[in-house]
Amino acid sequence: INTTVGDIAGNKKLILDYIVKAKKEKAELVVFPELTLTGYPPEDLLYKQIFVDDNINAFNEIVPQTKGISVILGFVHKQDQKIYNAAAMIHNSKVLGIYRKHELPNYGVFDEKRYFSKGNDVLVFDQLKESFAVNICEDIWVENSIAQKQAEQGAKILINISASPYDYKKQKQRESALFKCSQKTGTMIIYVNLIGGQDEVVYDGGSMVFSSKGEKIYKAKIFEDDFFIFDTQKNSQKQALTQTDDTIENMYKALVLGSRDYIRKNNFKKVIIGISGGIDSALVAAIACDAIGKENVVGVSMPSRYNSEETRSDAKILAKNLGIEFKEISIEDIYKVYVDSLNKDHEFKQKGQDITEENIQARIRGNILMAQSNKFGYLVLSTSNKSESAVGYTTLYGDMSGGFAPIQDVYKTNVFKLSKHINAVNNKEIIPLTIIKRAPSAELKIGQKDSDSLPDYELLDDILKDYLEKNESIKQMSAKHERKIVEKVVGMVDNSEYKRRQAAPGVKITRRNFGKDWRVPITNGYKEK
Repeated sequence: INTTVGDIAGNKKLILDYIVKAKKEKAELVVFPELTLTGYPPEDLLYKQIFVDDNINAFNEIVPQTKGISVILGFVHKQDQKIYNAAAMIHNSKVLGIYRKHELPNYGVFDEKRYFSKGNDVLVFDQLKESFAVNICEDIWVENSIAQKQAEQGAKILINISASPYDYKKQKQRESALFKCSQKTGTMIIYVNLIGGQDEVVYDGGSMVFSSKGEKIYKAKIFEDDFFIFDTQKNSQKQALTQTDDTIENMYKALVLGSRDYIRKNNFKKVIIGISGGIDSALVAAIACDAIGKENVVGVSMPSRYNSEETRSDAKILAKNLGIEFKEISIEDIYKVYVDSLNKDHEFKQKGQDITEENIQARIRGNILMAQSNKFGYLVLSTSNKSESAVGYTTLYGDMSGGFAPIQDVYKTNVFKLSKHINAVNNKEIIPLTIIKRAPSAELKIGQKDSDSLPDYELLDDILKDYLEKNESIKQMSAKHERKIVEKVVGMVDNSEYKRRQAAPGVKITRRNFGKDWRVPITNGYKEK
């Protein structure tokens, strides 16, 4: 299910609705994901005593409404002034036991040791036809963890409630972990995952059942709520699904879900995007339409003397193909007044034109978008991609302006793949082929191309993946690529940290995004030799 962090009342209603639904289906046990009641991750809300107490009060209100059914529910448990990431086993309006998470992840987007104490429970329940135990997320990823002890104490089924975030390689890792655990413990594993977007993180669902022999025998829907019935004795289920994993299609679904939830959970109705006629803004506009509907998306073209007729035309064609509201606001007069005003400073004028005048154009556009946002209550979507953000090929307070950046974690090579995917699944040209085929350009000066400043994107992205996701050294990367190019890219990445720290959050789809995953100091004197 898709919970909202902090919305305890809303999450409680969702839980109770599904308990009623489970009763109607004559289920004996209904299982919810990790920290269902508070949403995941509640982060520093956990420092608020009243928040923890409100969560416990809501839990106590749910318990009496479980008559005639068993429920496994994730919530924050408090005992002896300590708090725990916990799962309650509730049976027929009574709490039979509370399991407290053993393995507290403290890497990447996870920060559980900051808040929670470590549990030491080994609980096995026998109220149903078969004995079972519950554990939480990381508990099943760590070898020789609580799962083995639970099996040794007689559990035939392990139920793992989880809040496992999506990245484009995660599904195979999950299945591998569940396979190993089921084989080693000789137990059936029922794995129940969260779905939905929370800030930059997306949870993709895909709950699964593995047999005691390590065979995947059921998988629930991904990127959407799902309610499914599984008979543990017959190893059967309703509406079993066959799905592909780790594809461009799933990457796109993650971007749509993450954007939709950020927009809606933060109470925005409409978004506005600077439509340049380039591929990044085209992809962001398509994502926005699929996330919240074309009627809630506004595109603005802001041409200057440097924009070609081709890109201006493509911006209009894109807007028409998507069916969004479209405005064209020229920045030429504003740019001229801006430059003339600055040139009244004799010292400034003597320097001549350089990147300063290029960035002024981007910042004028950012100001126009923010003015529209203030006037109409729109959320501005930034169109920066990961490759450009990594090397600082983006303008602070310019094209970086915005409240959310849907493709902030998308490498440029994947921007092209995703754009082609949109056309393929729609079986028509949503994003004009001229946009996809045109050499990328910021169009901030005559004849400008991205390749004037950056390596070819295929090469750039290969280097970035090695540096950002694998932490490879210049020496390691230089065994595969020309050292001079590697050094240039690394230097650009390292020198752009101050920019990225001021960027809008965006959907995380890689192993290491420029958000909670990336914690490099801005003031940093280390240079590789």
